[in-house]
Amino acid sequence: MELGSLKYVSASDGMMEEDEAAASQLHHAFTKSFHVVNGGAGGNGGAGNGAAPPGIAPATSVHELLECPVCTNSMYPPIHQCHNGHTLCSTCKARVHNRCPTCRQELGDIRCLALEKVAESLELPCKYHPLGCSEIFPYYSKLKHEAQCNFRPYSCPYAGSECAVVGDIPSLVAHLGEDHKVDMHTGCTFNHRYVKSNPREVENATWMLTVFHCFGHYFCLHFEAFQLGMAPVYMAFLRFMGDENEARNYSYSLEVGGYDRKLTWEGTPRSIRDSHRKVRDSHDGLIIQRNMALFFSGGDRKELKLRVTGRIWKEQRPGPDPGAAARAQPS
Repeated sequence: MELGSLKYVSASDGMMEEDEAAASQLHHAFTKSFHVVNGGAGGNGGAGNGAAPPGIAPATSVHELLECPVCTNSMYPPIHQCHNGHTLCSTCKARVHNRCPTCRQELGDIRCLALEKVAESLELPCKYHPLGCSEIFPYYSKLKHEAQCNFRPYSCPYAGSECAVVGDIPSLVAHLGEDHKVDMHTGCTFNHRYVKSNPREVENATWMLTVFHCFGHYFCLHFEAFQLGMAPVYMAFLRFMGDENEARNYSYSLEVGGYDRKLTWEGTPRSIRDSHRKVRDSHDGLIIQRNMALFFSGGDRKELKLRVTGRIWKEQRPGPDPGAAARAQPS
C-alpha cells in the first residue's frame, strides 16, 4: 500500500460503541506494556517488580497489536475490525470473504480508528535492526524506509535459474561458489573466451557468471545470448555486489574483437539490487550483433569463439583543496 494514499474517515454514530471498546482494549495494552517495561508502578525496573528481560523494546506489546493475524505484516490504515474487536489489515480483509479469521463473525465495514491513532504515536526500530540498521522511525515512515534500507538482504545474483536465496554479501559469495559452482577470481582484469558450437541457434541463455574480488568488493560478470527484436545478439555486463551508491565509485571496460576490429564498452557496474533481467533488458552493457560476433570468430563462421577482456578500476574522487581554507581567510 502506498503511504501517500492513506485516508482517515470519521466514525459514524453506529460505530462509536465498537470504537470505544477497542480504545479500552488498547489502553489496557498500553498500561500493561508500560508496567512490563518500566518494572511496575514504581518504575524502578527491579527484577522483583516485573521488569522486562534485557533487550525488550518499550513498544513490543503494542507492536504485536499492530500485527495482522492473517499475514503477520504490520497493519496500516485502513485497519479493520469485527464486532468482537478482532483486527486485520485491508489486504487480508478482501481475502477472508468478509469473515473474521479469529471468531468467524461477519466483518462488515468497521474501522479500528483507535488502533490507527495508536500507530501514529509509535516510533519503532527498522526490522533490519538485527542486520545492523540502528534507525528509529515513526510507524507510518518505517515501511518506506525498510523498502530502501541498505541493511536489507540481497537476492542471489545468479541468472541461470530462479534462485530464492537471500543474504548478506559474504553468504551469497559462498552460496554462488558452493551451490552454483560459479568461477571465482581475484584481480581487477579479466580475459574470458566464450565458445558455442552452433551460433545459429540463439536462445535466451546465461553462458557464464564469474565473480571477481578486487578493491575489497565482489563483482559479477555476465554473458548473455538473446533476441533483441528480430536480431540475435550477445551481451556482456558487470554487476556490483553491494548498493548502488557504492557501485558508483567504480568503473569498468569490456572489449571484444578480432581481425583488426574491436568493440569496446565503458560504464559503471550496476548494483545487484537491480535484477539480472532488468540490467539485461536496459541494454546497459557491451552488445555484439551475431554477424559481428561471427566475424570476430573467424574461420568458417560455423562456431562462435569470442574473447572478452576487461578491467575494473576505482574512480578517483577529488579530495579537499588544502589551500582553499587559506584563500578563504580575509587578508
